[in-house]
Amino acid sequence: MASHRLQPDNWVDNYADYLYNYAVGRVSNSEVAKDLVSETFLAGLKSAKNFKGDAAERTWLIAILKRKVIDHYRKINSNKGKAEVRMNYASSSDTDGDWLEEQVADPFSNFENSNIENEELGLAIQKCISKLPKKQALVFNMKTIQGISTDDICNELEINPSNLWVMIHRARTSLMECLNENWF
Repeated sequence: MASHRLQPDNWVDNYADYLYNYAVGRVSNSEVAKDLVSETFLAGLKSAKNFKGDAAERTWLIAILKRKVIDHYRKINSNKGKAEVRMNYASSSDTDGDWLEEQVADPFSNFENSNIENEELGLAIQKCISKLPKKQALVFNMKTIQGISTDDICNELEINPSNLWVMIHRARTSLMECLNENWF
C-alpha cells in the first residue's frame, strides 16, 4: 500500500464540511464546532512532520479533531474544576521535545486516551445505565456491551427485533442525555 501524503492546501475544500459535521454532532454548538475545526487544521499543520502516511489524511485529521473535542469538554467541565488542559511532555525516543498535542495527531498514538479518562467515562456510563428502565438496561448491556446477537436476545427475552431496536435507541438517547448532564 502506498503511503498517503498530506495536502494542506486542499484541507478546507476536501474536509471542512466533514470535520464540521463531526464536531457539531459532538458539541451541539455551531460556533464551537467551527473553532474546533480551525484548531484541528492548525494542529495538523504544526504536527505535519509526525504524519507517517499509515492512515488516510481525513482519518488523521479526525484523530486530531477527536482530541480537540475532548480538550473542549475538559476545559468546560465543572466536575474537573474548569482547569486548563495540561499538556504533558512526551519522552519517546525519536520525538523528545514534541508536545502531546503534536503526538496525538498520529491516530495510532498511545496518548490518544488516558487511563484516568477512560475510567471516569466508564464510571459515568455505568451510573447512567443504572438509571435506565430495567429492561432497556438489560437489552443495551446484552447487545452493546456483551455483543450478543439480535436473534439470541429476542429469543431469550421473547421480543421481536423491532422492539429490541426501539429499546436500544431509547437507551442510547437516554445515555447521551445523562452523559451530557453528568460527565461532559
